[in-house]
Amino acid sequence: MFTVLLIAIITLIISYVVLTLATLLSKKTILDREKNSPYECGFDPKGSARLPFSLRFFLIAIIFLIFDVEITLLLPVASTLSLTNIFSWFFTSLVFLFILLLGLYYEWSQSALEWS
Repeated sequence: MFTVLLIAIITLIISYVVLTLATLLSKKTILDREKNSPYECGFDPKGSARLPFSLRFFLIAIIFLIFDVEITLLLPVASTLSLTNIFSWFFTSLVFLFILLLGLYYEWSQSALEWS
């Protein structure tokens, strides 16, 4: 128990030292209008470099990412069928799918899946 605590303390000290050194040795940026603006051959920029994006598209992308990760967690469940008890495998798969469908229903009820 003492060795685990000692290793955790040494790890925290080393990470703190590395973060402190990185902060002290990092290149300081000077806030300048010309350095913060996009470069257009030495001229002042004609328009804003920041283009607006649709928040709905961002939400759809996040929802897709969440369901994509859940599907990648669900695929190995089929390969563990022969390694585990059939009742525990079925119950775990059913609970996982229920949580997935509950999240889908919640997003559908909040109309997060409508593009309009």
